[in-house]
Amino acid sequence: MKKLIIAALLVVSMTSFAQDRKDMPKRAEMEKFTPEQRNQLMLKKMTLELDLSAKQQEQMKSIIAEQTAKRESRMNEWKANKDTDSKLSSDERFARKSQMLDEQIAMKAKMKTILSADQFEKWDAMKSKHHKRGSHRMHKKMDHKMDHKKEMQK
Repeated sequence: MKKLIIAALLVVSMTSFAQDRKDMPKRAEMEKFTPEQRNQLMLKKMTLELDLSAKQQEQMKSIIAEQTAKRESRMNEWKANKDTDSKLSSDERFARKSQMLDEQIAMKAKMKTILSADQFEKWDAMKSKHHKRGSHRMHKKMDHKMDHKKEMQK
């Protein structure tokens, strides 16, 4: 009798946890911020984390706006290529990767001129932390896509 009650409680608790997931909004349904709002939020986060001065905030504001514009153009280009189903050649992939690395080097140089040594170390640590978190999400997303493709092939 005890085993039956325990089994029933387990089933009820598992189904109640499964129901909670539906109440949470999906990422696509969440309110999206405008690029200007995202820039302001990023600047405020960096100001809090790095204790930026007013002059540094102004310099960072222009850098963040520039980075956002580049990101938007890359996303639009990526979406256009995705729609046409065109595969990039190895030379094109190399050129893009090289360009991205050049931009990262330039960004790091700009940050070194704006931030103090201590602030730069904190910024570099923050960037690494966010990169690790993002790459984990990317791998999780890719695994999900691969599972979906396998199901579709069956």
